Amino acid sequence: MDPHDPRILFGRHLASLRRQRGWSQEHLALESGLARSYLGGVERGQRNIALLNICRLAETLGLPPSELLNFETHEQARLVGKP
Repeated sequence: MDPHDPRILFGRHLASLRRQRGWSQEHLALESGLARSYLGGVERGQRNIALLNICRLAETLGLPPSELLNFETHEQARLVGKP
């Protein structure tokens, strides 16, 4: 897959936000009402997430939906931090 694919970038960002809270995929799935297998596919960039699910995840994480879509800024910061 293309490393610049927005599905991959979104998935990395979502996984990072989830891990910052110390949550497992299973915990986020249970709290959001989404299937863990679906969430795993989203985090791996294999699923094209629907807007409704972006909003559900944002609410569960206590963030505005726009923060989940702010993956380009997150990716740039991740790359700058690499040696």
